[in-house]
Amino acid sequence: MVIDAAGLAAVAAELADGSGPVAVDAERASGYRYSQRAYLVQLRREPVGTVLIDPIGIPHSAFAELASALDGAEWVLHAASQDLPCLAELGLAPARLFDTELAGRLAGFERVGLAAIVERTLGFQLRKGHGAADWSSRPLPHDWLTYAALDVELLLPLRDALHAELSEQGKLEWAEEEFETVRLAPPPAPRAEPWRRTSGIHRIRRPRQLAAVRELWHARDELAERRDIAPGRVLPDSAVVEAAVSDPATVVELVQLPVFRGRAQRRLAQTWSDALAKARTLPKQDLPDVSPMADGPPPPSRWADKDPAAAARLAAARGALAELAERNRLPLENLLQPDLVRRLCWQPPDDVTPAAVADALRAGGARRWQADLAADPLAKALTASDG
Repeated sequence: MVIDAAGLAAVAAELADGSGPVAVDAERASGYRYSQRAYLVQLRREPVGTVLIDPIGIPHSAFAELASALDGAEWVLHAASQDLPCLAELGLAPARLFDTELAGRLAGFERVGLAAIVERTLGFQLRKGHGAADWSSRPLPHDWLTYAALDVELLLPLRDALHAELSEQGKLEWAEEEFETVRLAPPPAPRAEPWRRTSGIHRIRRPRQLAAVRELWHARDELAERRDIAPGRVLPDSAVVEAAVSDPATVVELVQLPVFRGRAQRRLAQTWSDALAKARTLPKQDLPDVSPMADGPPPPSRWADKDPAAAARLAAARGALAELAERNRLPLENLLQPDLVRRLCWQPPDDVTPAAVADALRAGGARRWQADLAADPLAKALTASDG
């Protein structure tokens, strides 16, 4: 374990003298903490071996030496998009990337969890069991550290096996394009109304109740961020929806509801009651829309009524893509994003040719290999359905 700047500098020097790719993983405390910071960083490089870094007590500036040591090396991660943001917070970013989970998908593997891919490809069974642990707790138990070390123990031979598999299938260039897209992906844009993702919100039918969900959500989020606690641990979504539906007029009425009766919620009862009161007194024009305008085409289930021709195009396109995915041993969602297919079928190019379809796909975010592979069968499907 590396727990201070001096230890990190020593490890950085060793890793700089290593050779070949670097296996990388990070453990967060999702479900326990508000932040998505790394609470443990695991690295492995030949001939150095495995290093576990506890970043909590190490100044961020100290990671500059580690970043320099790894500069130019290929990083091997499993499901890289999950860990790259928290590593970037430490000033760590790869110059090149190999994502073993994504490689498994492109190779046509049905199960792409790390344990499943390792067992299928290398014949080893990984000891699992602490993926959902609270990695922000200290000290970290020895068996947790063993679990964390195993996550990088076989990533380098796994990378080599998957590289060979992709090369044999003629998909290596596809994978490299996908890896680069993941590596360069910007942070996701903030959601305009994140409170609408509250679990159980489908029970809400009235604008005033929706306003209550919104105000409770924001009050909870501010408190969770201030305390660095996962919002669901401050107040469950089910309690947010229950309070919005019941609309208790006073603190006394609020604490009679399930969840709010507990000691922790009784201490916060005034906060939740104030949020409900704010929703109760909002002017009508400030209430949220029960059915907000969607960004993009309507749900496909409504296409047959709204635009039968578009519904026919979508059905033909889905059939063509399913056949294409099966022929190339690809998951359908990795061939093309479903939302992009829907948008294309709802509003196709004026001149439906393979070139025009390819341009539309690339403009919608498809990679070059995806557009090249799908443009011709999609153009045929779109024109056949129009006929």
